[in-house]
Amino acid sequence: MAERPLPDPALARLAEAHGVMTHYDDWADERVDVPAETVVAVLRLLGVDASSDESVAAALHDAESAASRRVVDPTVVVTPGRRTTTVRTETVPILRVETDAGASVPVTSVVATAAAPQGGRPAYVVSLPDDLPLGYHRLVVDDGGVVTTAHLVVAPDRCPGTEHLGRVWGWMVQLYAVRSSGSWGVGDYADLAALARWSGASGADLLLCNPLHAAAPPLPQVDSPYSPSSRRFRHAGSIRVTDIPELARLDPTARARVDRLAQDGADLNATDLLDRDATARLQREALELVHAAGRSAQREAAFASYRAAQGRSLEDFARWCALAERHGADWTAWPEPLRRPDSPEVAAAAAGLSDQVGFHAWLQWVCDEQLAAAQAAAQEAGQRIGIVHDLAVGVSQTGADAWALQDVLALDATVGAPPDSFNQRGQDWALPPMRPDRLAESGYAAFREVLRSVLRHAGGIRIDHAMGLFRLYWIPAGRPATDGTYVRYPADDLLAVLALESHLAGAVVVAEDLGTVEAGVPEALAERHIHGSAVLWFAKGDDGAYLPPAAYREDTFASVTTHDLPTARGFWTGEPTRVRAQLHQLGAGRTEADQRAEDDEDRRRLLDLLRAEGLDHSGDAADLGLALPELLARSSSRLLGLSLADALGEVRQPNLPGTTDEYPNWRLPLAETRPDGVARPLLLDDIVTHPGVRRVIEIATRERPRP
Repeated sequence: MAERPLPDPALARLAEAHGVMTHYDDWADERVDVPAETVVAVLRLLGVDASSDESVAAALHDAESAASRRVVDPTVVVTPGRRTTTVRTETVPILRVETDAGASVPVTSVVATAAAPQGGRPAYVVSLPDDLPLGYHRLVVDDGGVVTTAHLVVAPDRCPGTEHLGRVWGWMVQLYAVRSSGSWGVGDYADLAALARWSGASGADLLLCNPLHAAAPPLPQVDSPYSPSSRRFRHAGSIRVTDIPELARLDPTARARVDRLAQDGADLNATDLLDRDATARLQREALELVHAAGRSAQREAAFASYRAAQGRSLEDFARWCALAERHGADWTAWPEPLRRPDSPEVAAAAAGLSDQVGFHAWLQWVCDEQLAAAQAAAQEAGQRIGIVHDLAVGVSQTGADAWALQDVLALDATVGAPPDSFNQRGQDWALPPMRPDRLAESGYAAFREVLRSVLRHAGGIRIDHAMGLFRLYWIPAGRPATDGTYVRYPADDLLAVLALESHLAGAVVVAEDLGTVEAGVPEALAERHIHGSAVLWFAKGDDGAYLPPAAYREDTFASVTTHDLPTARGFWTGEPTRVRAQLHQLGAGRTEADQRAEDDEDRRRLLDLLRAEGLDHSGDAADLGLALPELLARSSSRLLGLSLADALGEVRQPNLPGTTDEYPNWRLPLAETRPDGVARPLLLDDIVTHPGVRRVIEIATRERPRP
């Protein structure tokens, strides 16, 4: 294969000006040079023409002169250690801050720093007042009567810390997998509340669950919670129908029908694999009956208040859902006039579908109420953090957010990961990235809206692939994952917005910073009290030995595994290697024997660590489910997440990366693996009394007692 040409100096400078990387270090710390054609393609996605030498020269001139031509940056971010900005005006500028509360605050500290460059304006350094309230405001610049405004973000310099909590622990769950006798085939918000109440009473201070973002309403349902239709709204498929107050308003016939649907839903709890479509059909019929029953005047006023507070974002989402039910879940295949949320045709169509639009807005209100009840249950049970919600990397290209936020997203690109030791072909997650330039122009509105949604009823947030706050691997449409490159993001600004939103919510922040992590990222996260991730399977020294628990960083969330990695028992029995070999997922040039030899060495090293820590291990797989929680409970990490699947002795992991339909990803209910190797699904009613679960609780509360 012929080598592809690399960017010339001018193209490289242009790429750097727009945050497009022309080279990067891979998983093995070896330099990867990005071909010129990839750089050109990614620049095109950012609205930059680099198709010829002439266009590169013109675009480079525009990029390098943009700062001198701009009066003020579109968004100015202020933190305690970062209170100045630069404005360029013809006259000495008059500035003021218009706060989100409606106040007007003059800015008096303005100092000229440089004469006007050729064709530009003089530069003035502006120091913003120290006493500005936290929040999102406007900076107004008056240049002799010519007024320019900018978004102003005033943020704390760090997220809420956990030092005052000591070392705390909690459970990690995939909510859909936690079924109870009241579930309709999948775990729901009432199950989340029950989990929070039970675990809080057992001494846990947090409960981490998978993303609960909204899915598209049409069937078939998408199984992965990490490929949602919207990150700004919640998953209606997790509603507990029988907890909705309006159920009491049903007439006897409708109530009998809902009771029958509930029984059919309970029957789905016996399945070995989740059937989301079956659940969705039952829920939809029941929800329509409850919605049709109407609401009391007080409840109607509460719904109207919620709908007004959510504003245009909720209306767009509800409109998309109604249109998707009529035209299909892929908005890019809708009639052309309906592909823009602000078109007159969409407004007319929504008016004709007002009942359906109102129904989907009501579903979000119900989700909001049930999530609020779950967090309240955690707090009432004594949890000092409560529910920690997971934030997915992005959204489906065909979903509600991609439709509503299409001007912020690069829809002709997807994000993923370059080739590594696990996947030689790289990874394409089929999620369009947000454009960093459009984020800054909008005051980071879409990013802060996503954060605010996830944190609305939460004690914490876990940010999946948190390296995306610094850079994301973009893959132009139609190209393989090997033909991508990284695009940089304004990390300082994004981290400031994250600090502000977490501060307003009083929530802790956990960053999933696993995999290829760029130098400086762990330090930047730690400075802002953002907890990194310490996963046992990856916690090794340069010699390959597992790190002792005392070597774990304090500012981390420790766990044995994650949803993408083997369970404790799966690791010990070699189940992931067996499955990956069967599915030809071991990677280029690797045999099953190679992988099993590596697994054997890993098990030996883990036994060495357990013995060194005085934790006897019999060599039995079930015993490991107790030894590993005790090992990590002793760690220095302030936050500890324990897996219910590990406590039950489950061998299967929720998701096997690199597969789709070949493995039942995201469809496995919580189960215990019997001695014959067969998984027996368990309901929450049985899980809370399971001997393995009770033993893990004893270990966690002994090693990490609540004050």
